[in-house]
Amino acid sequence: MDLNVVWFLLIAVLWTGYLVLEGFDFGVGILLGLMARGDRAARDRDRRVMINTIGPTWDGNEVWLLTAGGATFAAFPEWYATMFSGFYLPLLLILLALIVRVVAFEWRGKINDDRWRSLADGALMVGSWVPSLLWGVAFANLVRGVELDADHQYVGGFWTLLNPFALLGGATTLLLFLTHGAVFLALKSDGDIRERAGAFAARSSILTLVVAGSWAVWAQIAYSVAWTWIAVAAAAISLVVVVVAARGRREGLAFTASAVAIVSAVVLIFGSMYPDVMPAFDPANSLTIDNASSTHYTLVVMTWVAVVLTPIVVLYQGWTYWVFRKRISTSSIPEHTGLTFDKVEQPQPAAKG
Repeated sequence: MDLNVVWFLLIAVLWTGYLVLEGFDFGVGILLGLMARGDRAARDRDRRVMINTIGPTWDGNEVWLLTAGGATFAAFPEWYATMFSGFYLPLLLILLALIVRVVAFEWRGKINDDRWRSLADGALMVGSWVPSLLWGVAFANLVRGVELDADHQYVGGFWTLLNPFALLGGATTLLLFLTHGAVFLALKSDGDIRERAGAFAARSSILTLVVAGSWAVWAQIAYSVAWTWIAVAAAAISLVVVVVAARGRREGLAFTASAVAIVSAVVLIFGSMYPDVMPAFDPANSLTIDNASSTHYTLVVMTWVAVVLTPIVVLYQGWTYWVFRKRISTSSIPEHTGLTFDKVEQPQPAAKG
């Protein structure tokens, strides 16, 4: 097998790791605005439980995105350049949303003020909604194909990317992550949050099955090849299992099935693209694994680095999840600490007369 094929597969694996792991992070972030109940104090406790389920691992999950981007840049520089210039605005929006999300995670508990925490919660929700939607739009356009000229430059506009197929792809990833996050939250929490998350997953999984199934069948019939029907079937079966397991409150099975559904979606996406990395409407202008790849020597060096470091990263991240495997409930949440906004006395006007 050629090394450019190997790296195409490895990049697909890196995206799989990112979407499976960061997918439930995005889902939990979205649920901050959908599941918190009661007065301000009760909502704050609920949101702190939800945030703490992903608190120890969310930044490690983002490493998969950095690695996928770095591997694309090194292994297929023309793919990287064309995609980041052609998809500049949606990718910039994703980047800004991720930056806002990082700041909200790190600084929410630094200041003990209700307004500050509300602002941070809003940033977490926006920083989860935007990538969940736009990643699907971006990948759907890669499956459908884009307008490339003979120099492999994107010549379509921003609005061209917002076609019906891509928008349905965005709705698919949004719902997949939302259900994935609800199932994860039920798996990692206890008490009332666990019950609400399980009930939410039981409802959202049905809508996810309908929307994701519609997009997968459309992608398969219009843009894919025969063997990827296997991925479509695997995704459909997995989503049916999610529906059944969520209704039966079998959280471990539901989480595994939702992860398999996301893996199947990645297989469908990359299987539909191959041997292109960025299909064009005119096949003669497409970027392929051959004309977009780096030199053989570069790929050899990258392969040896991946062979040495990848097992270490996977083992370390697995150990992290094992250490933080305990369920979290409101009883686990301590009192707020952090800086407070001191009230500054306003100068009184001078008395007249």
